[in-house]
Amino acid sequence: MPILESIETLTGRLLVATPVLAGTEFAQTVIYLCAHSAKDGAMGMIVNRRLTHPDISELLRQLEVSPNPPQRLFGVGVGGPVEPGRGFVLHSPERGGIGRGRSGNCLTVLPEEQPMAEVSASVDMIRELAAGRGPRQAMLLLGHSSWAAGQLEEEILHGNAWYVVPANEEIIFGADPSTKWQRALASVGLEPSSLSAAVGEA
Repeated sequence: MPILESIETLTGRLLVATPVLAGTEFAQTVIYLCAHSAKDGAMGMIVNRRLTHPDISELLRQLEVSPNPPQRLFGVGVGGPVEPGRGFVLHSPERGGIGRGRSGNCLTVLPEEQPMAEVSASVDMIRELAAGRGPRQAMLLLGHSSWAAGQLEEEILHGNAWYVVPANEEIIFGADPSTKWQRALASVGLEPSSLSAAVGEA
C-alpha cells in the first residue's frame, strides 16, 4: 500500500468505502473528494445515494426555483451528513455562462490535469439547470461530507475505511447509483467478494 506522502493528490480522487464501514451511514458509498489539505481537512460529496424524498419538484419549490418541473433532468441525491438541509450542485467544469466567482464554489484541480468536477452552492446554478442550461453534467445533492485536519488520513492509513481510486466521470455522474460502488471497485480491479482489510491508494 503506497504511503500518502502528498495529501494534495487526494483532491479530485474518489473515496470508496471498504467493508470496515458496513453498518454505518457511509456503507458502500462512493465520494468525490472536492478538497483536501493538511491544514483544512477534507470535503467531499457522496455520488451514489439517490434521494427519493423530497423529489425534485418539491426541492425546487422550497428553493423558489422555476420552471418547475425543470426543463432538463438531473440527478438528486444525498451528498453527506453535514448541512443536510443545504443544496449543492456537483457538476462538470464548464459553467454555461455562469461566472467563476469564488463565493460558494469549490474548484478542484489536479496537477497538470483538468478538474473532473466542481461543487457550487449557488442557487443561480440550480436555476440554470432548471431552465435547461448550465454544465453538461450535474447533480443536485443535499448535504456534504467533511473531515477535520488529519482525520481522513487516519481513516485511510490506520482505520482501513477507504480505498482511494482515480475519478471517473461515468461513476460520478452516471444514472445508476446502485452500481457505482461496484463499478468504482472494478475500475481498479477489485471485486466486492474479495475485499480485505488492506486499503490505500489503489
